[in-house]
Amino acid sequence: MSKVYFYYSAMNAGKSTTLLQASHNYHERGMRTLLFSPALDTRSGSGRIESRIGLSSGSIGLQPDGNLLDEVRRAHAEQPVACVLVDEAQFLTALQVRQATDIADILRIPVLCYGLRTDFQGRLFPGSAELLALADNLNELKTICHCGRKATMNLRVGPDGKAVKEGKQIEIGGNDRYVAMCRRHFKEALAAV
Repeated sequence: MSKVYFYYSAMNAGKSTTLLQASHNYHERGMRTLLFSPALDTRSGSGRIESRIGLSSGSIGLQPDGNLLDEVRRAHAEQPVACVLVDEAQFLTALQVRQATDIADILRIPVLCYGLRTDFQGRLFPGSAELLALADNLNELKTICHCGRKATMNLRVGPDGKAVKEGKQIEIGGNDRYVAMCRRHFKEALAAV
């Protein structure tokens, strides 16, 4: 039985690196993978997954109204697909997460999703909420706060390096905009503003 996996964490835990390694493992065995990334994340260029340690690969840029099931079904009809991998899965819509479950249940292809659990205000992203509800396996990837404790929160910072409390849920950025922190230091940083 194929499953949907959700690998989640705070920023800088190696989600993209782990995704690229998983894809490499399939390729090494002569199996085809499909990699998806949100079209709205253009930090590495459109249709590209890039890790902070320098690994990268092309991907299919998924639009918010894109149909994940149809994309995979078309590709699988042309040449068998062994695994589907989705980067920045927090940006999936609830419908796209349900389509991911159809890929596993109907097409019998495993789907590995990698993303953040919560935003800069500690709230679930819609895609993450749906994955937490529907994924067969939930796996937390760990990173650390500056204090050495496990980081579970993503602090958004402004150009001055101070915490940002309000704003749109989605603001694309990396180390220049976000800092992974433990809950205690996250709350302290917000209280200092």
